[in-house]
Amino acid sequence: MSIDEKLRVNAYLVHPRPHIQVDFNKCRKCPEKPCTKLCPAGCFRMLPDGSISFSHDACLECGTCRIVCRLGAVTWDYPEAGFGIWYRFG
Repeated sequence: MSIDEKLRVNAYLVHPRPHIQVDFNKCRKCPEKPCTKLCPAGCFRMLPDGSISFSHDACLECGTCRIVCRLGAVTWDYPEAGFGIWYRFG
């Protein structure tokens, strides 16, 4: 089973208030944009104009984005109890 296939069996209960906030003004100043390369779920995507799009819906709650963001553009908190990812593959 590939990693993509394993990720598809996970379930998510997305809270109305996202657990990740991104300051896109700071993102514009980042030359490397490591979040687009290192997020295992691909929540951060580079757009053709060089800006970043973000979707928290498939977030694995690993915290990689807040660690690799040197400009502090990512504010990350754990989702409220009962929300977030439910891992279904051991």
